[in-house]
Amino acid sequence: MVTEPRNVYLIGSMGSGKTTIGQKLARKLNLQFYDCDREIEERTGASVNLIFDIEGEAGFRKRETGMLEELTAKTGVLVATGGGAVLSGHNRDLLKNSGIVVYLQTSVKQQLDRLRMDKTRPLLPANDREAKLRQLAAARNPLYEELADMVFPAHNRNVDSAVTQIYQAITDFQRVSGQPPGNSGPTGQAC
Repeated sequence: MVTEPRNVYLIGSMGSGKTTIGQKLARKLNLQFYDCDREIEERTGASVNLIFDIEGEAGFRKRETGMLEELTAKTGVLVATGGGAVLSGHNRDLLKNSGIVVYLQTSVKQQLDRLRMDKTRPLLPANDREAKLRQLAAARNPLYEELADMVFPAHNRNVDSAVTQIYQAITDFQRVSGQPPGNSGPTGQAC
């Protein structure tokens, strides 16, 4: 018998679909959905952009770690993390030790397409977005890959199809590993 996962964490770059997929996947897994950035905004009453403007990236990352500490202490949650959450070793430990980590992998081209009208990303300037996305990918993609229990390439799939495939991969992962999320087991398997 496959049990529902204790927690699931979606990691990946901005524009990879963490929030969109996460909301539907959480319903399918019967988990409570949280978007880490939205939770920070609700707690502070300020947008992520404003926090970056006032406190800088370091201030935002401190708030992000605090929020992840709260969210990973819960059970029965699916959390869409911010793209930079993996930069902190402490954050990576929080995620790895308390749930299944799914990396939603996307290309810079896909990000550019998905984010072309988005003006809300503090690390994505209006000028030369491609260069910035490539720089972020070079720093973060190896961390996503190292942390992930499973990798799910985006390939411009329809959201419902992606949710179904990730759901199946999570249930298969639990059945194969025979372990609750967060314990050592197979890592980095592709969905």
